[in-house]
Amino acid sequence: MRWTVHSEQPLYTDRWLDIRLADVEITGGRHLEHRLIRTDPGAGAVVMNDRDEVLLEWRHRFIPDTWGYEIPIGGVHPGEHPAAAAAREVEEETGWRPGPLRPLIYTQPTPGISDSEHHIFFADTAEHVGDPAEDWEAERIEWVPLPHIPKLVTERKIVSGTTLTALLYVYGTGRP
Repeated sequence: MRWTVHSEQPLYTDRWLDIRLADVEITGGRHLEHRLIRTDPGAGAVVMNDRDEVLLEWRHRFIPDTWGYEIPIGGVHPGEHPAAAAAREVEEETGWRPGPLRPLIYTQPTPGISDSEHHIFFADTAEHVGDPAEDWEAERIEWVPLPHIPKLVTERKIVSGTTLTALLYVYGTGRP
């Protein structure tokens, strides 16, 4: 059954989040108060080299207090095309400028609570152009062999949903 949204009220809003309370009608005409988060879209990229390695960031996420590998990803600025945002994020976060980007996957990582959407692209080349723009994005930047991805998932060294989706897609289907 499709839920019917009767209203939404803002609970908290800042430049990153828009948290709302929705009055939704579910089965049998019942109503449910459901909290939701509205966000701007995100964009990132799986970048590979000619040695079948993937460019990844090793970083700490303080909310779940975990360390893991992630692809570079960040917000799409108003008026910015997602591919341009992905290229910008890769360069800012890693110091590598990706080659031509092609669409890889589109994902909604948390559709039960958020309208977040991620546009993920693929590049099979990159040029090192310097250090990352910020020193807090990642502990280190690494080229990780694609065949190691399943083991890293099993070891919980890759736990980010969007990173999991993108890397396992590339691992399972090969280079696009």
